[in-house]
Amino acid sequence: MGEIVSYKDLDVWKQARVLVKVIYQLTSKFPRDEQYGLVNQLRRAAVSVPSNIAEGCGRNHKKDSTQFFYISRGSLYEIETQLIVSTDLQLISEDELKRVLEHVTRCTMLINGFINYFQKHADNEKRTTANELLVEYISTDQQRTTINEQLETYGNSSSN
Repeated sequence: MGEIVSYKDLDVWKQARVLVKVIYQLTSKFPRDEQYGLVNQLRRAAVSVPSNIAEGCGRNHKKDSTQFFYISRGSLYEIETQLIVSTDLQLISEDELKRVLEHVTRCTMLINGFINYFQKHADNEKRTTANELLVEYISTDQQRTTINEQLETYGNSSSN
């Protein structure tokens, strides 16, 4: 693998993109009258996850970066709640809920790990951008293989 220089190399960002695809596919089956309700809420929250990771990586200070990573994590909890509500309203089945919550849990674990790593390694005394820590962080990550496969799987299944 070449030098890592971007948030796009982070597994947490890649996995969040998988979640976006899963949410879009799931909500495409929702009734039309939910278009401006749960469909919109779920999609916006899903897109917020990788977007805030990217924005956090573009910030110049640890505190700013960490705040965006926390917002990303908050969006994951929002998605979880909205999925449970969708099940309560019988918009999705328990099996669909379980399948999608596995993706949410995976993203939550990855963002928590990234936040912990970032906070431990960012220098409080000087400007530290997330990109300065990416090379070291990614070199310790061992989950890269299945994420690209998942992106391809969900990319291909959306055309069915």
